[in-house]
Amino acid sequence: MKSPKSNSAELLRSRLSSFCARRWLAVALLLVAGPTLWGAAFRFQPVNEKSLGLWEGAQPVLVYNHGVLSKAGVPADRARSTYIHPLYGLDGEVLTDDFPKDHYHHRGLFWAWPHVKVGGKEYDLWMLKGVEQRFERWLRQETNGPAAVLAVANGWYVGERKIMDERVCVTVHPARQDSRAVDLEFIWTPLGEAITLAGAEGKSYGGLTLRFAPRTNTVITTPLGNDSQDLPMTRLPWADLTAQFPGVPQPSGAAIFVPESHPDFPPMWLTRHYGVLCLGWPGVEAATFPPDKPIRCQYRVWIHRGSVSGDQLRAAYRDYNGADPRK
Repeated sequence: MKSPKSNSAELLRSRLSSFCARRWLAVALLLVAGPTLWGAAFRFQPVNEKSLGLWEGAQPVLVYNHGVLSKAGVPADRARSTYIHPLYGLDGEVLTDDFPKDHYHHRGLFWAWPHVKVGGKEYDLWMLKGVEQRFERWLRQETNGPAAVLAVANGWYVGERKIMDERVCVTVHPARQDSRAVDLEFIWTPLGEAITLAGAEGKSYGGLTLRFAPRTNTVITTPLGNDSQDLPMTRLPWADLTAQFPGVPQPSGAAIFVPESHPDFPPMWLTRHYGVLCLGWPGVEAATFPPDKPIRCQYRVWIHRGSVSGDQLRAAYRDYNGADPRK
């Protein structure tokens, strides 16, 4: 008879074997839903020994930083890895920022929590205090299908002790005329003992975060409308930031969409007009996750050229939920 531990390991292997595979159905449905500019080949290519870039034809799409990056003039304890920067707009403009002077710990498109508790001790993955994410290996780098797929195995480490297994799958769809969808799938598995996660008190940030590059004329749009006020601890299915970025004649921006299948849908958010969209899940109320049981979350980053209305964002969000094979 197999032990409970053996059965748990087999279940984990089974779930991870389909990692990223569900994205292919979403890709096919997206291609059917409307015209694309598909035809320019995707390609992965190292930018340097610490970063892997993705291009569609001659256009840069994103860079995944797997090595530990630092910056002159920034405190050494702000060095980090396992995040996306730059994330590019459709005309090559850089949408994200890294090591911004107002928040050195912000890093492009990243995922982190300010409260991580394990074994009776608390750490801060957001500020990189006592715990850090480390790249372990590539799982997939594919460009020969209807989309580019990058899958990565990371770990959360307290010293040399690995407390969380992290799998990240990034599926980049071909550019349409004025938009591109980038789908993210995460599987986090606490190792050996339970892990408690929580967002920042009174703000709720903690989870997927998108820090935007310097820009002008910032407009944040949510299902609540265009509001010049920041929104802390607000439950939303999506949020968009549009602005004028350097180097391009028209505005552009990006939204984060959360599928209806997400745990505790809709999650809390924090929006900041200085240039950040922060998901807050599980939010300000801590949640404890049992050992060896995977936690799965999916998101879409919807990049667009030009300003977009609330109706356009709602339509794009409906397209995303329609492409979700679990809906």
